[in-house]
Amino acid sequence: MDDCIFCKIIKKEIPGTIRHEDEHCLAFDDIHPKSRIHILLVPKKHIATIADLEEGDELVIGHLVKIAKELAKKFECKGYQLVFNVGKEAGQIVFHVHLHLLGN
Repeated sequence: MDDCIFCKIIKKEIPGTIRHEDEHCLAFDDIHPKSRIHILLVPKKHIATIADLEEGDELVIGHLVKIAKELAKKFECKGYQLVFNVGKEAGQIVFHVHLHLLGN
């Protein structure tokens, strides 16, 4: 999607503090953190919402969770939350699937 801010960050058209990158995902700091650690993990494939997942996309979502766990360990989070907001009514602002890692 040409107008998706997360796609632009993935393509390095917009700067971000990158915490992890691999062939499937990118993780970067949220610009409006809600906790000591607030990292967004996004698949490189543009998927608007969890409700739009297609066959095989569960592998990418599982990968996001795995990387979130590794980042929580790296940043020594004593506890953490993993959050997907699905749809405008649930608070989703950017329509590119993203997993919030909120750690303390």
